[in-house]
Amino acid sequence: MTGGAAASQAYGEAWYWDERYRKEAGPFDWYQKYPALAPLLRLYVAPHHRLLLVGCGNSVFGENMVDDGYQDVVNIDISSVVIDQMKKKYHDKPHLQYMKMDVRSMSDFESGSFNAVIDKGTLDSIMCGQNSQENATKMLEEVNRILKENGVYMLITYGDPSYRLRLLKDMENWTVKLHVIERWEKSSNQNKWELTKPLPLDGDCSSVVSILGPKPDVHYIYVCVKGNDGARADSSVREVVN
Repeated sequence: MTGGAAASQAYGEAWYWDERYRKEAGPFDWYQKYPALAPLLRLYVAPHHRLLLVGCGNSVFGENMVDDGYQDVVNIDISSVVIDQMKKKYHDKPHLQYMKMDVRSMSDFESGSFNAVIDKGTLDSIMCGQNSQENATKMLEEVNRILKENGVYMLITYGDPSYRLRLLKDMENWTVKLHVIERWEKSSNQNKWELTKPLPLDGDCSSVVSILGPKPDVHYIYVCVKGNDGARADSSVREVVN
């Protein structure tokens, strides 16, 4: 196994991230930074909502959200090293909370206690590791449990619908919408696709391929609204906007 492959296999392990955060002081944001995603977050998540950022690392995403008016942002990570770092860094910001926790077992949180869960790369990391399907299912079941009715799980990922949609739709009481954004390191000032407009999803994902092409240079954003009733989910989004 090559060094890169060995590292990716360890992405779900606490020891890997502890070592990494001892060496890398940061800060670092995976995939997308807050300003690029802010219009979409505002569409689905209200400033007074209780939010959970999973796999927060040493990202400034939570700080940016609080600076933009969000009032209750909880951050968790499997690495005790980075959580200690972030607690010290943000000791004077009461709207930001940091906790060491494994996203596959969030028993410290009551069921239905969050309005939204935001995930930039955590599910992807788990999908790279050992027992990926089992661990991904554990994570998604826990996310589903802690969300309120009509709560939102927002997954920012490189995984296209052919890889991610089936996994997400296994959670039968989620309504899944798909948005896309150009990868930040290659994006121009003008996105080719309107961030806040979801793409049509069909069973074989052909609708997405027809719009984006076979190998689009984008990050996919899956917005999973808890609740079987799509109309009710759309209504909850309108309430946030209003």
